[in-house]
Amino acid sequence: MAAVRARLASGNAHKLEELRAALPDWQLELLETDRPYPPEDGATYEENARGKALCGRPFAPAGEWVLGEDSGVEVEALGGRPGIHSARYGDGGSGKERLLRELEGVHDRRARYVCTIVAVRDDGEEVVARGTLAGTVAREQRGSEGFGYDPIFTPKGEERTVAELGNEWKRANSHRARAAAALRRLVTDCY
Repeated sequence: MAAVRARLASGNAHKLEELRAALPDWQLELLETDRPYPPEDGATYEENARGKALCGRPFAPAGEWVLGEDSGVEVEALGGRPGIHSARYGDGGSGKERLLRELEGVHDRRARYVCTIVAVRDDGEEVVARGTLAGTVAREQRGSEGFGYDPIFTPKGEERTVAELGNEWKRANSHRARAAAALRRLVTDCY
């Protein structure tokens, strides 16, 4: 089978890098368009990811998949917040810092990273892939690699945060890597 060609409907180079690492046999590029992507105001990660993929679909070459991705961190003690609002949780400041403030004095720090990828082909074929990574929210920021909530997220079974474990660990084990692995299986089934 020829390499799968796909475009990521996003301006986030970090997400592109992670997905390229998780899908090394794919030809994956950022989708270039002057059209803004829709706001992430859906009720689910899937709705937000689908909105990006469908928005970008008209601008992608024929025969290529367009990937929309949405992800976040869900904290048990906060009823799943920040969830789909993770990217905007800081209200102009840092979402990490707000989350740490909200969890001051809270014993139950269980959390999970969630990622959903929706891939749409030019013939209308659509696949939805999900990945999660369970863990806890650390009590302070530690580490310098990764991005987003990585300095405060400690995966289950680990002592270090994702930012301390590093980019190589993240490329193989993150919620996005797990969603990408599921995506590979689903797209392969389409051929």
